[in-house]
Order: sequence, then structure tokens, then C-alpha cells
Amino acid sequence: MSDSPATGKPEDLPAQGFAWSNMFVHPDADPRSEGGFDDERAVLVGYLRDQRLTLELKCADLDAEQLARRAVPPSTLSLLGLVRHMAEVERGWFRRVMAGEDVPPVYRTENDRDADFNGAIAEPDVVEEAWRDWRAEVEFAERLVERSPDLSVLGRMRDGEPISLRELLVHMIEEYARHNGHADLLRELIDGRIGQ
Repeated sequence: MSDSPATGKPEDLPAQGFAWSNMFVHPDADPRSEGGFDDERAVLVGYLRDQRLTLELKCADLDAEQLARRAVPPSTLSLLGLVRHMAEVERGWFRRVMAGEDVPPVYRTENDRDADFNGAIAEPDVVEEAWRDWRAEVEFAERLVERSPDLSVLGRMRDGEPISLRELLVHMIEEYARHNGHADLLRELIDGRIGQ
């Protein structure tokens, strides 16, 4: 077994192995759906909701230090950074592209394009702000989708190209799924809890 890059001690690595206790929730208590959606809108909205819930599960019961813990230097990837990043992603696609709002980024600046990750520091106020921002952007997105007459409604990207709400929802499922894979590994490194 190789040494832990963080401590040099293999015994400091979380134990691996399957057990319900290593998972986030018992299957009977899982808040995510089991599919069975009736139509295209319900499928896309349902799977996106489940991906959002997955991100929340990956971050559950962690303190500010654990949420801000970086993966592998020099990467700035952390669970807190992912929450902040997804607030930025939700805002960009749903407010700017679909609703046409002229709103500033949540975290990014001209001087720091990766401020969502770079500013993910181990302070309780930063954690609270990240969750508040993310939830506000998710709420806006859910209202926009609910009020849209159909999935062919078009938004405009920065370059002026159109994108349908249908394509955007598929993209958001993909975006969360990719980052939830990162979250799986980050969480396992923190306390050994494994993906679900």
C-alpha cells in the first residue's frame, strides 16, 4: 500500500470497503427519486433535481474545514468549491442565458476567474454564503423551468447562439454528474464515505 500524500502514513487514510454505514443514506431514506417519470419535462427536471440532491448528500454533516479541504495540490478542488462553482453555473445558464438578465457573476472576477474555488476557505460564514447562493440560484432555475411553456423555449449564449431549455437541462444534468464524480472522491478522502 502506498503512503498517503498528505501525511505519509497509510493508517491515516480512510478505510475502504462496502457497508451501509459508509454510504450517505440508507436506500430506504434516500431523498432522490427512483425514476418512473411520465414525460420529457418530468424526466429532465427529475434527473436534474436528483443530481442537485446528490451534491447536497456529498457535503452533508461536514464542517467548514472538511468542506474546504483541497483534493491534491496544486488543485484548488474542494467540496465547498464545487458548491460555489455550481452556484456560478446555475446563475450563468438560467439567469444570463435563459432569462437574459444582465447580472454579475457570483464569485468570479476579472482578476480571478477561479474565485469560486480559490475563495472556498474554511470559514463558517463562507460555507453559509455558498449554500445560500447555491440555493437561491437553484430556486430561480426551478421557477424559470416551471413557468416555461415548453422545452423549446430559447435562450441566447454570449456569442448570440440560441440554446433550447431542453438542451440546457441536459447540459446541467451532465455538469452535475461530472462534478458529483469529483465529490465522490473528495468525500471518500475526507471520511471514507462512498458514492451513492
